[in-house]
Amino acid sequence: MKQGVIVMFALLAILPGLWPETIRADELTETYRKEYAFLKAQKDELTGQLAAEEKRQSEELSRVREKVTRLQDETVLLSERLNRIEGDTEKARRELGEATGNKEIVANVVTQAKSVLEGYGISVENESASLVDNMSRAFRKAADLYGDLSSLKVEKGSFFLPDGSSVSGEIVRIGNIAAYGVSSKAAGALVPAGNGAFRLWDKPGSADDARSFVVRKQPGSLDIFLYDNLDRAVEIHKEKTLQDIIKGGGIIGYIILGLGVFGILLLLGRFFFLLKAGSNVTAITGIVYEKLENGNENEAYSAIKHFKGSIARVIRATLRNINRDREHIEDIITENILNENRSLDRFGNFILVIAAVAPLLGLLGTVTGMISTFDVITVHGTGDPKLLSGGISEALITTMFGLLVAIPLLLLGNLSRGWAENIKDSMEQSALHVVNLFEKYNAK
Repeated sequence: MKQGVIVMFALLAILPGLWPETIRADELTETYRKEYAFLKAQKDELTGQLAAEEKRQSEELSRVREKVTRLQDETVLLSERLNRIEGDTEKARRELGEATGNKEIVANVVTQAKSVLEGYGISVENESASLVDNMSRAFRKAADLYGDLSSLKVEKGSFFLPDGSSVSGEIVRIGNIAAYGVSSKAAGALVPAGNGAFRLWDKPGSADDARSFVVRKQPGSLDIFLYDNLDRAVEIHKEKTLQDIIKGGGIIGYIILGLGVFGILLLLGRFFFLLKAGSNVTAITGIVYEKLENGNENEAYSAIKHFKGSIARVIRATLRNINRDREHIEDIITENILNENRSLDRFGNFILVIAAVAPLLGLLGTVTGMISTFDVITVHGTGDPKLLSGGISEALITTMFGLLVAIPLLLLGNLSRGWAENIKDSMEQSALHVVNLFEKYNAK
């Protein structure tokens, strides 16, 4: 529209230069009118085209919006459908996994049932049958086996006696956990002997139970041995004797016990010497004091001449030299006491040495026992504890022997040492008292 107006004014601007000045005003007016009409018609046409274009674009926009709305609705529906499909897919995947897992479980159950039941000679698996059929078959067989194993049966068979001989007779099976045997030679409860065999259990009272079961009579109480595996032999535990314990200590154990016996003999000899050395102390001193109070030192010597012991010898030596000066007499007393010390101290130090060495030997036995245990582990491993028990037994028993020897020898050895010191003090005290009494009554 604006371009039309500009063109009109441009024409108006150049008309004066092109047309002669003599053109009339009416011609200009007519020309202007025509041009105006032309421009107006062009404007109207452009306005109509613009309105039509706007209407068309509006309709097109409406159609596009409707299409967008429709596509959005379809997108929502497709999303919901996709979610449903994904949910169904996940559910199907879980069900497939559960079905696969259940199949594996059924297969494992059948395999385990096969391994257990075949031990009793029962066939379970049928290659042409499905897993479910095989599992059902296994359960039926297991139920039949359970009924068979939980019943009481009497059958012919053989078993071993405690001395190792085999006898034939009747075997009473109580399920799969216990058995009794009855033969013409012996009867009683049976224990596994290995490889499915039985051995008679020498338990008092079980023979009556076995005979009662054979005649289908229920005893009031049972001496029964329960087992869980016939293929594994049962060893009846026996109480260890003193000889078994000593043997378990090995060579070092014998050495410790030998030292212990030797130490006890020395201790008994020492007690005998001390008892002899300290005997009749009261009687000797009483006689000597009485004679010295009466001034009869010669009679005192004669009165104790038949007494034996360290105190008697020291007092006799004192009385023999009673008339000498006091310093000389005290030297004689000291000399005689020193002479008696050798017999009073006899075996004392050696007993204490044995008491000190015995625990060290026990420790040595512990070391050698552990070395032996580790040697067994190196060769055989740790699978069988019985192989390890020998070295461990030696290690513990030698330690026990060492302490059993050391403790009493140490206590009694020190007790004897104190006893000897008391005798020494009594010798010195009695001898000096004799000298003092002699000086007291001779001074009068």
